[in-house]
Amino acid sequence: MDGTSTFKSDYIPHEVTPQYVRQQVEYRPKSGDIDLRTTYKLDFNRYQVRPFIPVRPLRRSHLNEGRLDTLPTYKEDFRPWEISKRELAKPEFTYRLPSGKFGNATTFQDAFVPRGLVPRESFKPPSIAKLSCVPFDGLTSNRVSYVPHALEARYVRAPEENKPNNQPFQGHTTHQSDFQGLPGQPPESCKPLVTKATSEAPFESRTEFRDSFQQWPVTLPQLSKSVDYESPTKPMDLSTTTKNDFIRHNVQPFIPVKPASHAKRSTAPFQGSTTTRETFRPWMVEIQEKRSKPEEVPKASEKMENLTTSKLHYIQHQIQPNPSFKPKNVPMRTQSPFDDRTMYRTEFTAKKTDMCPASFDSPHGYIFQESDERGHRFYRRLSSQERNDEASAPEIPSTELAAIS
Repeated sequence: MDGTSTFKSDYIPHEVTPQYVRQQVEYRPKSGDIDLRTTYKLDFNRYQVRPFIPVRPLRRSHLNEGRLDTLPTYKEDFRPWEISKRELAKPEFTYRLPSGKFGNATTFQDAFVPRGLVPRESFKPPSIAKLSCVPFDGLTSNRVSYVPHALEARYVRAPEENKPNNQPFQGHTTHQSDFQGLPGQPPESCKPLVTKATSEAPFESRTEFRDSFQQWPVTLPQLSKSVDYESPTKPMDLSTTTKNDFIRHNVQPFIPVKPASHAKRSTAPFQGSTTTRETFRPWMVEIQEKRSKPEEVPKASEKMENLTTSKLHYIQHQIQPNPSFKPKNVPMRTQSPFDDRTMYRTEFTAKKTDMCPASFDSPHGYIFQESDERGHRFYRRLSSQERNDEASAPEIPSTELAAIS
């Protein structure tokens, strides 16, 4: 196997130049002081500040030294009335339950005739199947036709020994090779210094509220005592006009109009004619026409054929079953061994895998050509004539070079 790919054959190495890095200009502070004056400081005129005088008039409270009369008009005009106890106007319950047994039968008891239980007929077929005494034969077509074949031993590839490289590892990166640490000074801050304004004078804690506040005399609110409840001594009069004018009457208990259940049944037909059935006349009701918008497309008066283009043009053909190509009368068992040879096994030729020449210190059949800035070495393969004559290799295009890192 050659091992060359289209990428290796078409690859053209280009010269790689380091990336341009813009150098930062060194900061140099300007000489002189910064003019921190503003138009607000130049045009501002100071004025003398006077204390604030409130426009709201002073509050004057008029206090009366006399006692407050807290008697409302409700207490003054209210007079308690004498209330007598009200008697109940409910009539006495004079009905007494009968002591004898209730002997009236119902229509269900009279019409019900007890009948004996009739067993249902079973429609289940009799059990005809009988268990066989022959032992179960578990043979299947797979067990009968299966022919075990001897398997070949699996090919196990021997592990390859590790061959460490004798050359030192080149662990340099493009950043380590191209980076240049230039010494620099930290930038100076352009922020002006903050000077705290301090004063030795004592702090004046006066405020406008403290200067204009006037303390007023405050008296505690007077609490009124609740009057104790006094219950009336005389009973309350609970009589009403209904109770005074009511006249009692002797009322007999309600007698049901329902006839006794033990009466004999009539054999005459039931007369179910009523006044409604006799006087009722069915009238002919006409269906009211619908007041709807007339249809733009008139409806067809003939019957719909329900035929589609598929039904009209479809021609039904007779379906012919697919012929079976399975050979007939093939014996299920055979005494000859199974032939598992295939075209792939017979025509396959095992090829030897070539080792990468980069794993050797001096690869056999290659001549060192050149190396680039990144440390990649390029080798050229020797031809048969060069191997015999051991002559020097001519120049070849870069597409035939194999890059090995």
